[in-house]
Amino acid sequence: MVQAKTARTRKDTKLTLSENALRVLRARYLKKDDGGKCTETPEELFRRVSRAVAEAERLYGGGEGAVDEWDDRFFALMAERKFMPNSPTLMNAGREMGMLSACFVLPVRDSINDIFDCIKWTALIQKAGGGTGFAFDELRPTGDYIATSGGTTSGPISFWKAFSEATNAIQQGAFRRGANMGMMYIHHPDILKFLHAKEDLSQFTNYNISVKVPDAWMEAFRESPDDPHVVVNPRTQKSYLLPKSLKIWEYDVNSLTPFTPGEPVDAAKFFTRRDIWNIIIKNAWRTGEPGVVFIDRINEANPTPHVGRIEATNPCGEQPLLPFEACNLGSINLAVFVKRHEDGEAYVDWDDLRTAVQDSTRFLDNVIDVNRYPLPQIDAVCKANRKIGLGIMGFADALYELGVAYNSDEGVEWGRRFMKFVDDESHHYGERLAGERGSFPNWKGSTWDTKHHRPMRNSTNTTVAPTGTISILAGCSGGIEPMFSLAFIRNVLRGQDEGKTPMIEVNPIFLRVAQQRGILSEGLLERVATEGTLAHLEDVPEDLQRVFVCAHDIAPEWHMRMQAAFQAHCDASISKTINFPQTACEEDVEKIYRLAYDLRCKGVTVYRNGCRDHQPMALKTSDKGSGRAESATAAPAESPKAPPRDEPLEPAMLPEICSGLRVRQLTPFGNMHINVTVDPRTGKELEVFAQLGKGGDLATSDLEAICRMVSLWLRSGGEMIAVVRQLHGIGSSLQVSTKEGRIMSLADGLARALRKYMQAKAQFGIKALLLGEYDLCDLGKPLPERTGTPAALANGGNGGNGGHAASGNGGNGGNGKKGSPGEPDSWIQRTAAAAGGRISRLAGGTAVAEAPVDRSSPESFKIVCPECQGTLQFVEGCVKCEGCGYAQC
Repeated sequence: MVQAKTARTRKDTKLTLSENALRVLRARYLKKDDGGKCTETPEELFRRVSRAVAEAERLYGGGEGAVDEWDDRFFALMAERKFMPNSPTLMNAGREMGMLSACFVLPVRDSINDIFDCIKWTALIQKAGGGTGFAFDELRPTGDYIATSGGTTSGPISFWKAFSEATNAIQQGAFRRGANMGMMYIHHPDILKFLHAKEDLSQFTNYNISVKVPDAWMEAFRESPDDPHVVVNPRTQKSYLLPKSLKIWEYDVNSLTPFTPGEPVDAAKFFTRRDIWNIIIKNAWRTGEPGVVFIDRINEANPTPHVGRIEATNPCGEQPLLPFEACNLGSINLAVFVKRHEDGEAYVDWDDLRTAVQDSTRFLDNVIDVNRYPLPQIDAVCKANRKIGLGIMGFADALYELGVAYNSDEGVEWGRRFMKFVDDESHHYGERLAGERGSFPNWKGSTWDTKHHRPMRNSTNTTVAPTGTISILAGCSGGIEPMFSLAFIRNVLRGQDEGKTPMIEVNPIFLRVAQQRGILSEGLLERVATEGTLAHLEDVPEDLQRVFVCAHDIAPEWHMRMQAAFQAHCDASISKTINFPQTACEEDVEKIYRLAYDLRCKGVTVYRNGCRDHQPMALKTSDKGSGRAESATAAPAESPKAPPRDEPLEPAMLPEICSGLRVRQLTPFGNMHINVTVDPRTGKELEVFAQLGKGGDLATSDLEAICRMVSLWLRSGGEMIAVVRQLHGIGSSLQVSTKEGRIMSLADGLARALRKYMQAKAQFGIKALLLGEYDLCDLGKPLPERTGTPAALANGGNGGNGGHAASGNGGNGGNGKKGSPGEPDSWIQRTAAAAGGRISRLAGGTAVAEAPVDRSSPESFKIVCPECQGTLQFVEGCVKCEGCGYAQC
């Protein structure tokens, strides 16, 4: 790891943070002025949070002395990296917004008023950076009767689209990207539409989806998998069968076959339970979705069944919540509690861990009282149930310190032991708090009353949530996941000048052990940086290979067993991804889904390495008829039919030298440089070509293909506005926020740049722009405020885009240039090249890599982080970047 920086605070508490943690704090958490300059230090941030949370002591009779005491204790928890609250608490505590919860569940009722009320509530939550979960199965199915209008409903998926589009609009100005969870019962009549909705990953990009599977359905599936699958209309409670002749995007409830139990059925004509199960498995194998939630297991653990049934979870699935309920989360860093005797033997300081659990439980209980909830309904439910979610992180690091393999019976037992201790101690302290402050108001009739006969301050205490950036702040491994790699490239965050040279961070525990065992060398670190694992390094002792395992060294069964071990002692649920190698087959995924049920887990999420790497560029689909593609590749949008032509359309030839303008645009793959070639006499656009500074080969080739087709359109007489309309709003699984709004894909970024060009052309005129009389930053400004500086670079280029061999980058001779002159190679390429490069120096566990590019490496095709161009990982039920801390949850 990197050299620590230390500062003294009150009561000799040391604030110890890595360089990367400091960068993440500056980029994401510290207060900033209007110019983006940080106006508080990391110490001031932690003090702001600790003081704001300690103020709750006054509500229970505590005076200034009590507030000061708990202020110091809460500060020490964070400063010593023993505990970190969820990101909204770090961001908002002690500030005007004041919303400290990360996750919410909202009800989606079956009326138009309720649906759009829910969309409004979603806006209020996500504006403040919260994530939301929804169950869409209360909505009547497509084609069902609406008494008030005499018409029929368009169904849950159409309203889900409305939620998704609203989220896209809301998130353009959001402080923190809010994620969503969409759920539906397996027996809803629209289940086929739900299961196919995310085959095209350009759809519902801000949603995770999970199918709710009751235990009765699983048992029936096991006993009679080839019996017809029965669906139930939630409005009428009538049962139906799904004919195999259904067209997914055309059928409605009137297309289904009414079913009465006991009637003879020709199963060959209908979807069976096995058919539905196989669709779930196949899609999970292809894209990582849907996940499966065993909803009866969740409600068995519901502490307040008298208040209501749980029908949805938060976005990453670890926190089941009632309608209008929220939960504030935080995580204990287990690694710091593994210490060493004088003889070097590792041990767990259980007493220190107990104190940290108690203080963290009090911290989270206080958050409930100082939290500013976005809706009065949420305020009421949260204070009536007082749910908190204390979890853990640093588990993989703790196992490294203890010399225990993650994929071993001993490793699983350590997981069970750690979670049981945290769960037990948090509840012991919750009982003590109930004596001081009273039990949660809905305690009467809860399972704490009727089953456990035990006073309790909070209805739930523990969960295992994604730790994303907070594990970087704590300097530890994320959640209960194994390390994804023993070495990471830490690249500079976008917009920061420091750390321009990427650093290879080697796990400090491995670094120390390698030095102690006498195997540390520059060559070893080069190979670790390249491969990320010790599995194939013959010069590393076998016992170290066994202990220092990483995610893809571990069979999926061990991942699942570990999740089950933690679930056995956790009030809520577990955010964990079961990682598969790219070579895994559908049967492997099915085995894990069945194992999750057998081990009594509450849900399961999988990710097969590379399953999203080669998704096609998102294309809009038609909502008319069967226009939507029924496969992972979306069909292009329908366009108006051109009038009949006697002769085939041919693109016009271009002269050798053309005038042009250059526009720069931020995209999820880094900066895009767009050149628009125009005829200065007519103002007509002739071609478009674009380059990425840090896109990688895959993104660059996609962009080249788009530009070739755009150029052919323009040179065939098409209008630029049609291009913008087609490309604008296309979504993808990778997006980026900018001051101008959220850029949803490579194509959307190109559309945004072309729209900017068209606005400038309309306001200033093409000749003024070509002559450099105005700057694009002058758009919308009154005349006295315009800069009068050159608007763009005149660009001739070698031929161009969309042409024939002699004149273009779209025909037989095109311009195959990759990357932008002067831009560094992509982060991914540098990472992949470490095997052929060298590590020039080491400092406190940090190695600076100077490496050539190995374009043959599979790393060149990873999904890149929109902030640092690092590789995104699917872990903890979330998508995150180990390089800079970016997370989509």
